[in-house]
Amino acid sequence: MNSEVDDYINNVNDWKNELTKLREILLKCGLTETWKWRNPCYEYQQNNIVMMSVLKEYCVISFFKGSLLADMEHILVQQTAQMQAMRQLRFTSVAAIVGMESVIENYIYEAIEIEKAGLKIEYKKTKEYDLPEELEHEFTANIAFKTAFEALTPGRQKGYILHFSAPKQTKTRTSRIEQSMPRIFDRKGLNDCTCGLSKKMPACDGSHKFIGN
Repeated sequence: MNSEVDDYINNVNDWKNELTKLREILLKCGLTETWKWRNPCYEYQQNNIVMMSVLKEYCVISFFKGSLLADMEHILVQQTAQMQAMRQLRFTSVAAIVGMESVIENYIYEAIEIEKAGLKIEYKKTKEYDLPEELEHEFTANIAFKTAFEALTPGRQKGYILHFSAPKQTKTRTSRIEQSMPRIFDRKGLNDCTCGLSKKMPACDGSHKFIGN
């Protein structure tokens, strides 16, 4: 058991009992408990299987290759239309978890078998994503910006496309594009470090929050 996971569960305001029960199930299935991306993560032979997290209205376990699960019970949730691989199981009570404990275990064991078999997710290529209309307009108006965007790695382009596409209102989508322009011209991805202090370069680890303190 991982001490950082202990701290995580002890410090959440809600879902403490639910997380404790889910943790028990995950460990019973033979997974190794780790701490990644500020959340409890469970592995099989150093391969990610499930991540546990909390949201305002429920707690979840997210299967990294959930789209490959058969989902015989039709209970997996695709968080957003852009989410290609991960699928969630959502819970709002310990009773609900206990009531479907055997089902949860079956899904976990299936996820382990998928990993043993070496099955891979066939991800969409960046060019297969539809660009939000606001981004296309900006490309037309600003050729330098279009050139800078296309110079990014496919992964960074994808991250921005999903980020720009997420809001429902065009005003918010436009705002996100404008705010991201300096990063894009600097060839930085959405989650790349810009202060130069991150210990997890090129990713941002939050070190910029302590500048000047």
